[in-house]
Amino acid sequence: MEPGQISGLYGELAALPGLLSAHVTEQQQQEQLPDRRIYTVTAEWSQADLVRGSALRYSQQWTLFADRNEHKSVRTVLPPGPCSPASGELLSALSPVRGLRAVVRETGVGQLLEIWDSHGLRKCLNLTALRQHGRVYDDAQFGCLSWSGCENKLLYVAEKSRKASADALDEVASSGKDRSVYCEDWGEGLTNKSVPVMCVVNLQSGAVTVLQGVPRDVSPGQALWAPSSQSVLFVGWYHEPFRLGLKFCSNRRSALFKLNLDGSCERLSVDNMSVSCPRLSPDGSTLIYLQGQVFGPHNQCLSLQQLDLDSGKTSPLLDVVSRPQKEFAGVYEALPPCCWSEDSQRVLFSSACRNRKDVFMLDRRSKRVTSLSDRFFDLSKPYGSWKLLTVQKDLMVVCCSSPSAPPTLRVGFLPSSTGEPVTWLTLQEPTKTFDFHWTLLDVTPAAEEENTQYSGLDFGAVLVKPSSFLHRVKIPLVVFIHGGPHSQFPAGWNTTTAGLVKLGFAVLMVNYRGSTGFGQDSILSLIGHIGGQDVKDVQRAVIAALKSDDALDCERLAVIGGSHGGFLSCHLVGQFPEVYRACAVRNPVVNAATLLGTSDIVDWRYSSVGLQYSYQLTPTAEALAVMLEKSPIVHAAQIKAAVLLMLGGRDRRVSPHQGLELYKALKSRDSPVRLLWFPEDGHSLSRVDTQADCFLNTALWLQQHV
Repeated sequence: MEPGQISGLYGELAALPGLLSAHVTEQQQQEQLPDRRIYTVTAEWSQADLVRGSALRYSQQWTLFADRNEHKSVRTVLPPGPCSPASGELLSALSPVRGLRAVVRETGVGQLLEIWDSHGLRKCLNLTALRQHGRVYDDAQFGCLSWSGCENKLLYVAEKSRKASADALDEVASSGKDRSVYCEDWGEGLTNKSVPVMCVVNLQSGAVTVLQGVPRDVSPGQALWAPSSQSVLFVGWYHEPFRLGLKFCSNRRSALFKLNLDGSCERLSVDNMSVSCPRLSPDGSTLIYLQGQVFGPHNQCLSLQQLDLDSGKTSPLLDVVSRPQKEFAGVYEALPPCCWSEDSQRVLFSSACRNRKDVFMLDRRSKRVTSLSDRFFDLSKPYGSWKLLTVQKDLMVVCCSSPSAPPTLRVGFLPSSTGEPVTWLTLQEPTKTFDFHWTLLDVTPAAEEENTQYSGLDFGAVLVKPSSFLHRVKIPLVVFIHGGPHSQFPAGWNTTTAGLVKLGFAVLMVNYRGSTGFGQDSILSLIGHIGGQDVKDVQRAVIAALKSDDALDCERLAVIGGSHGGFLSCHLVGQFPEVYRACAVRNPVVNAATLLGTSDIVDWRYSSVGLQYSYQLTPTAEALAVMLEKSPIVHAAQIKAAVLLMLGGRDRRVSPHQGLELYKALKSRDSPVRLLWFPEDGHSLSRVDTQADCFLNTALWLQQHV
């Protein structure tokens, strides 16, 4: 396929909308419909626009009529209205009673706080012009927008004002001292976010107040009002002696705090743990939150804790799962913003489970966890990925997808009894589905590849290939490896996979030991064994796929991946030089020893090779030797595959000099290698034009060499 055709194909796939969030509101009872409850479901979507080179956000609404009895079910759905662009929206939140909508919006005149009601714009404040704080945080780690119970106040997090600091620096400058003082931030994806503060805006007076009393060694975020609206609850991350990268890291020391408006503050959770996602029950009696270990794996299986706000007693609601039991493997991701049943007795969440992602319900009384997806009941819609967007008034809104079906919006009411299936209703089908064949593979390590400390573990993979293919020619196979390493490839929609399959490749997405969804033992098994166990697992999965499907061409193999997936890709072409013809990697880890002093998550460089981390550690010759030994750079001389490197110039997690190190090693041996440099991109290479460029070059590279 020609470059223009590949670009057109990618543009078609990238333009397919993805679901970001959803809200549910219930209208007042209508006299003419006494036996019906009327709901409005608002979904927010994202869509890549290659012409603008940016991602568009828009919302759409549906009106649902449901039974009023206890066995709630949707009876009628009105056609949705036209899509409404959400230009510049950073944060939004609906008030709990009157349904007012608060929006923090980025504009040419600064960041605005808007309050909307049924008659239009009710109030607008220019937060930038008030100069009480810096930029408002809209990220997933710190960001929040919370209404008080009286609906007269809003709580959010912003960067601390630099005015006082600037005044102090002026004094230093006048005395002749250097004013170029380094200011730490929270690393990759959180650049320039350094000192967050909690802010309250009084909607009646328009005054903004920065809350005082937060411990000096703590950075606050994920804040919400306590039931009385006289105090706030928040997560505080400890930033002494220095900050480590926070994005995608659920192992940072943090705690749950309560801050009274008079400035008194107390810690509510145990010390020396990592916490996140505080969620208040509808009746205001209970706060739940996720809790994990500090250091070690940067992503892990988490426990779910519940705090009784009256007694102050905390108890475990759901423990860490060491080994998966039946259809549940533990909690590995953030809770949705609204995750409680209306009676405050059940908690809803989505989580990885082997090669899938599912929606689960936890009953607080029985501690029983139940899958709510319909994959056991409706085989005509075999979605491999279910993500809970919200549950409000017991109406769940989920995003479903599979390798052949882009994101689909579905709704369903919570069952009245445990074990009763949910009746799911599709509100929005994707504009296009694809004729792909996909299967899930369960893979068992060979006896010599067992981990003696964590024996009996298996892992998995998702194989996607064209359904209609000229079988006179076997299908080339692209091995796709996720990063993390503690993350997952669910059997869901993936634009890169879909594009490659459309081009005639089969794609094998591997969930090696250490991936989420296989229990905490699987995650821990990789510690100290990177560059060995994970490499062997991927190769074992490739062998299993080739044995399971004789349509795959064992002579035409390629491997792609990013970050730790790039690390494994480079290992595979170095350790198995006769197997792979091509390799395309994004910001790969190439040499863990030289990466040690340049990454925002220096702790992982120690933990990954089995060494204990502490803030006081300085590199030793022995530690550096272990890191080098486990790195793909030691196999560079054996690489025969054509290697494409794609590097972000502003990557703070994996320095772009990692890729340059491999580039120079291959150039010195006259090996086929090409390097793409994106000076304005970070680790994720997430800019819309960058993603399009990466896909085009990867596709052309694979066509040329495979």
